[in-house]
Amino acid sequence: MTRSQRTVCVGLFLTTMATASLAQKVKVGYDKSVDFSKYKTYTWAPPGMPPTRPFLYEAVVGTVDSELTSKGLKRTEKDGDLTLFGAGGIDFAISFSAGSPVVSSYSGTPPMMNSSVWTGGEGAGDLMAPVPDGTLRLEFVDRGRNQIVWSGSVKQSLDIQKKEKSLKLASNAVVKLLNKFPPGSHK
Repeated sequence: MTRSQRTVCVGLFLTTMATASLAQKVKVGYDKSVDFSKYKTYTWAPPGMPPTRPFLYEAVVGTVDSELTSKGLKRTEKDGDLTLFGAGGIDFAISFSAGSPVVSSYSGTPPMMNSSVWTGGEGAGDLMAPVPDGTLRLEFVDRGRNQIVWSGSVKQSLDIQKKEKSLKLASNAVVKLLNKFPPGSHK
């Protein structure tokens, strides 16, 4: 296989991996002693600081409100049964393409370490474009007991070149996160 064929194969592999990495990563936890059916209203806590991406913020809040309304909860401006705290942001991870791994074709004592063992036969990989990851964390606090009863987070890779696609990915991530609220509601 020529070097250009290997480059194409590596490129196709990385494209496949990048597409697979668009899947959401969801984590949730909740108080198992709480009867979530008693909650009928919720109030958003004001954000700790002004949103740096107002369109994304509004899209996320709108999706959360829509999902909670579909679950029978009503948003109130103050004194809801639950207080909803939302936090999030976007991190940029730097990614590198990898060279072809070097595998020894003999048995016996392993050779001394050298840089090509870790970077591949073609040397170090190329620096690729930063990959943005959006993270959203939601916490529902029982206002009467002042205790967190449910918390969850979702992480979603976004496409900074395509704003509409990123908004859709963010909304889908919120839906996936809230599929687990209230506990036991997802089938």
